[in-house]
Amino acid sequence: MKISSLALLWAVTATTTSAFSVLPQSPRWSSSQLSMSAQTALGKPGTATVDVPWEELGFEFRATKSHVRVTYKDGEWGPTELVADPYFNIHIGATSLHYGQSCFEGLKAFAHEDDSVHIFRPDENAKRMKSSCDRTLMEMIPKDRFLEAVNEAVRDNIEYVPPYGSGGALYIRPLLFGSGPRIGLQPADEYTFICLVIPVGDYYKGGLAAPVDGMIIEDFDRAAPQGVGAVKVAGNYAADLLPNMRCKAKGFPIGLYLDAKTQTTVEEFSTSNFVGIDNENKKFVTPMSPSVLPSITNKSLMTLAADEGLTVEARDVPVDELQSFDEVLAVGTAVVVTPVGSITRFDAEGNEKKYEFGESGEIGPTTRRLYDKVRAIQNGEEEDKYGWNFKVY
Repeated sequence: MKISSLALLWAVTATTTSAFSVLPQSPRWSSSQLSMSAQTALGKPGTATVDVPWEELGFEFRATKSHVRVTYKDGEWGPTELVADPYFNIHIGATSLHYGQSCFEGLKAFAHEDDSVHIFRPDENAKRMKSSCDRTLMEMIPKDRFLEAVNEAVRDNIEYVPPYGSGGALYIRPLLFGSGPRIGLQPADEYTFICLVIPVGDYYKGGLAAPVDGMIIEDFDRAAPQGVGAVKVAGNYAADLLPNMRCKAKGFPIGLYLDAKTQTTVEEFSTSNFVGIDNENKKFVTPMSPSVLPSITNKSLMTLAADEGLTVEARDVPVDELQSFDEVLAVGTAVVVTPVGSITRFDAEGNEKKYEFGESGEIGPTTRRLYDKVRAIQNGEEEDKYGWNFKVY
């Protein structure tokens, strides 16, 4: 099996000039009195005490041992710290509070059968966070420091990685925000990077076991055509809270946004990319739009779909094309792959048009194959020929 290793990456950056230039520093003691995990043996996944069985975690916040923190101040990034206290003092003038200078990422670590733990494609998350920072004029933590922080957060909380066979994962949330004070509209001069971890199960109850019903959202837009929809800034998700809750109140676990300008093409679900499967013509179709956040899971599925002989089409997807899909998937780090059984559209009078996909309550064959394939790679059950797994050490 081909395994990419953070150790290998660091060995390379130690002897070459990286595009991100700053080399990793060893974590030091923080004020919380945590010992450096580099001084301890690597623990075993699934040995922490949690309040429910590992197979029943769901997707919600649960406290773990520590998080990683790094601060940018006086023109440079400081040392990597492990911190136990989940609370944080912040200046009342911080740009994240006033002007929304805040972005985050989401990725997962998985336990393999030999109890080793592997992080799925963290290098892609580093690239995407840099894109978010560029768009919002924030100082990006160097790529090698990002990878160091992710590795260290997982390593120090490795007991909270759900055990192999449980279906769960350790969700990793890197967060970067402006912590320096500004009152005039301008970038901060201080930034804080945090990496926290949470053991999780399925995002939508039932996961792949049961398709969910979706609803088209037309009285709200997710992002403007030339706005920040393609980057993972915090404000995008705040704007989705109201329509998301309204969808759930109507009995639809997931909402689907259309393009803001014309309301004629599919963009993405509330928290995940849209994929349509046309089995007859062997097509994997996903919207291509400057307002859609590029999903790393979707990028992986496109590669696997091509391997399966499907034609991958990233393009505009007219709403009426929904009726031609045999299967529809919501894909992303949190959901991985969630099958969507139907999508309902309401007109101004409340009349509904319902698009249904596949057999009622059944998982489509292509959905099943792609899900099984990506999960097998994540779990170490199949060859990682693309080098997507980074081993925690």
